[in-house]
Amino acid sequence: MIELKTPKEIEEMKPAGRFVGGILRDLKEFTKVGTNLLEIDEFVHKRIVDRKGAESCYVDYAPDFGTGPFAHYICISVNDAVLHGVPFDYNLKDGDLVSLDLAINVDGWVADSAISFVVGEHKDPEDLRLIKCTEEALEAGIAAAQPGNRLGDVSAAVGDVAREYGYPINLEFGGHGVGRIMHGDPHVPNDGRAHHGYKLRSGLVIAIEPWFLKTTDEIYQDPKDGWTLKSSDGSRGAHSEHTIAITDNGPVILTVRDK
Repeated sequence: MIELKTPKEIEEMKPAGRFVGGILRDLKEFTKVGTNLLEIDEFVHKRIVDRKGAESCYVDYAPDFGTGPFAHYICISVNDAVLHGVPFDYNLKDGDLVSLDLAINVDGWVADSAISFVVGEHKDPEDLRLIKCTEEALEAGIAAAQPGNRLGDVSAAVGDVAREYGYPINLEFGGHGVGRIMHGDPHVPNDGRAHHGYKLRSGLVIAIEPWFLKTTDEIYQDPKDGWTLKSSDGSRGAHSEHTIAITDNGPVILTVRDK
């Protein structure tokens, strides 16, 4: 069921959004060549422990698209991994493409956001182009999230950017409603038909999350951890996400990353 938030509830969601956005901003600076993925996970753990009212959305999370409880504080996907990456004992190398996806509950409200970047000095231009595509697709999706528009307008805006760049689009996983829980209605696919679908209303809070792979739209679940989704052909992936609220004045980004 799609639930609309009151203006008061949207204000109550903003601290969670700022908290998640701030952690991702700080993690981009913290994460370098040689950083271990488990160190990133512990960084998030400490921030949650230090924040009164904060709880992880991932620890003990066991949806039907994973194998057992997730058991970590952040999703970290590296290179050919793109979604639901389980942190493990790995030191990042120069040129690795890293995607960080973070959802946290603060005082009963959830915020969800993701960023991708390349660590080190040797940044493949194709990796940077892929990341830029996800960021531009996110911006386009947010711009289309206007009251009175349709959900298909958001999805179509995201998909149009991917097509302009020439990247294939997977529709198995996408954005979603956000509120008291991390994953709610509606589903927000990364492609769709403009002027179709649910009519957007003030009070709707959704996560828009474009993710693309360089040369395929096919993914598989890593059997080693039962969670991490990887490209079927070994090509790299990138992921960008914001939680936004639709208001009478247009979309508001809740997961801001400004200082």
